[in-house]
Amino acid sequence: MFANSTLQRIGCGMVMGAALLASAMAPAGAAEDTPKKGGTLIYASLSGPGTLDPQVAASMVDLEVIHHLYEGLVTIDGSYNTKPLLAREVKVSDDLKTYTFLLRKGVKFHNGKVMTSEDVKATFERYARVSPNKAALDDVESYEAPDADTFIIRLKKTNAAFLDVLKTPVYPFVILPSEQKDKPARGIDIIGTGVFKLGQWVKDSHLVIQRFADYVPDDQAQGPDGFAGKRTAYVDAVRFNFVPEANARVAAMQTGEALFTSTIPPELAARLKSQKHLQEVTVYPYCQQYLIVHSQQAPTDNVKVRQAIREAVHVDDIMKVIGASKKNHSMVYPEGAYYGGKVTDGRYNQNDPKKARELLKEAGYKDTPIVLQTNNNYDYMRDAILVLSEQLKAAGMNVKIDITDWTTNASNLQTGKGNWNVSTTSFCSNPILGPQQWQSMIYNFPHVKDDKVLDGAYETFYKTADLAGRKAAWLDIEQRVLDEAYMIKVADRGNVQVINTRKVGGFRPYYMNHFWNVWLK
Repeated sequence: MFANSTLQRIGCGMVMGAALLASAMAPAGAAEDTPKKGGTLIYASLSGPGTLDPQVAASMVDLEVIHHLYEGLVTIDGSYNTKPLLAREVKVSDDLKTYTFLLRKGVKFHNGKVMTSEDVKATFERYARVSPNKAALDDVESYEAPDADTFIIRLKKTNAAFLDVLKTPVYPFVILPSEQKDKPARGIDIIGTGVFKLGQWVKDSHLVIQRFADYVPDDQAQGPDGFAGKRTAYVDAVRFNFVPEANARVAAMQTGEALFTSTIPPELAARLKSQKHLQEVTVYPYCQQYLIVHSQQAPTDNVKVRQAIREAVHVDDIMKVIGASKKNHSMVYPEGAYYGGKVTDGRYNQNDPKKARELLKEAGYKDTPIVLQTNNNYDYMRDAILVLSEQLKAAGMNVKIDITDWTTNASNLQTGKGNWNVSTTSFCSNPILGPQQWQSMIYNFPHVKDDKVLDGAYETFYKTADLAGRKAAWLDIEQRVLDEAYMIKVADRGNVQVINTRKVGGFRPYYMNHFWNVWLK
């Protein structure tokens, strides 16, 4: 599938430890259950998606739906490594500048059209125009589609991590029909090659995805493997009910109205323990929570104000309100290839309001309001901001809280609009997959501009063939982000979810929920 040893080497930049992956690989239901087709699985989801245009999608509630509908040339397997999906083989030149994708034959879009290299080419051209992650394609010299089954990307310079860039599940490089090429951001028709197709979408209520009868699976694989492998849709449909209140999600599980729910606070999940068929599953690695500090919005356009916020943060108190979580100062996981240990410590959980006041004085801070923006959809985000506000007030800052809905909050994080200084969110694929996955978020969410240290470190990362050299570049990047307080680490978060094992079989926990190879008993 992957041609030559060079490709094997660069496709395995992040390998998680076996202990952490054990929970992600074991089915939640009984292993002896026999899959069967039919029925609708009801999923109590936190919120409806803001968009199903994959090229502009970064929110988990968007992506959980999107990855059922669309597929990319490559993707991530159960260990988060690079694997082919719509490509049956990838060839890489010795200079790591030419990537040739041989496509699987006969793959169909949901409208019945057979996918060809022209669709792939048009997809990449649109991505380079509309995606917030379009910088990932800045080094592309040309796209070629010499025949229907071959797609070639030629780069201007060496990129040792290019395939790992393309496997991103956030702003994913999934393939759209060529007819969508000129559509504006968020303006596409929802047509992919995925195992499910879009059914009904009622924006404030629910969304239904339906089995795609003409889906063409990857028969080179024996079965599913994370987002890779051979996917099979057993259920007729999955209905995402939008249930923002955690108590309501718990009630839906108790009554049988829902068969699966994600993100339940541990204290509420405890209410379900008497019902043995309602199985609690906590997934690690899942996400890492950060405070995002807007580097272009006064007064946090002053680095010393940003650093003062970092010094005031007491992680222990915030962790009390965000649910299942673990302390970790790093932007990656200790089991990962890019973990730097003590090298990147010293900017975490400082809990030093005195030092914060000193930095504010050096910054010439004059009691300008610092706007903390959050949302009313995610309790852990809202509560983290409420705790943070008290910590910042104790350090002498004039704090204003702005609570909006998640769709608005997420849009403001991406665009920089909304008059905010600090917000909070979780990043899930980024710490799992490493530096190339982090790049767009590091620049986009804090709205970093003209940082020559970051720019130079990333340039070194991409042109360095050996892992040791790329790790050194990443540690420079990580320290710069933390030193400048573009992002302030809170904790590693686990996802507490509940599944009805009496009625659902085949579900495999993963950092992003997916329902192929899941059936109703």
